[in-house]
Amino acid sequence: MIEDALLEAEDKMDKAVEVAKDNFAGIRTGRVNPGLFSKVTVDYYGSPTPLQQLASFQTPEARTLLISPFDKSSLTAIEAALRDSDLGANPSNDGSVIRVTMPELTAERRKEYIKLAHSQGEDAKVSIRHVRRAAKDTIDKLVKDGEVGEDEGTRGEKELDVLTKKYTDTVDSLLKAKEAELSEV
Repeated sequence: MIEDALLEAEDKMDKAVEVAKDNFAGIRTGRVNPGLFSKVTVDYYGSPTPLQQLASFQTPEARTLLISPFDKSSLTAIEAALRDSDLGANPSNDGSVIRVTMPELTAERRKEYIKLAHSQGEDAKVSIRHVRRAAKDTIDKLVKDGEVGEDEGTRGEKELDVLTKKYTDTVDSLLKAKEAELSEV
């Protein structure tokens, strides 16, 4: 009973960390990576399609990304989606590939991105704490209903606290790495 609650909590905390990783990947740093474009959707034959499903990516230089569409007829749609995105990208189309050159990050923009990373990290930790609270309520209910003993309930809560600390520390380390990456000039 308690083990089921702990396993479910661990699974949900793991998902919260994965969401934080995805969010951190979407924050632009000094060098370009395809993860920046993960939220860009292209109007492809009338349906919004993620850019990753329509093209392959190459990074020949730190601030340049080559996007090679699988279907050459989607070039203009991809270029329009990139131009309309909030990434500040400047795409240029040469007929077969799209070259995206990202502008240099200013110190002010870096600070904004660090604030954004902190906000997303805090959101992930809040999510982990919500999972902890729900699991603790489940354990408390099991003890109250007499399905498990108080000693087992206390042991379960201690294990839950260890789990919570492990996952919040993971988010903190991811945040620290992202902050270092953003501060790097």
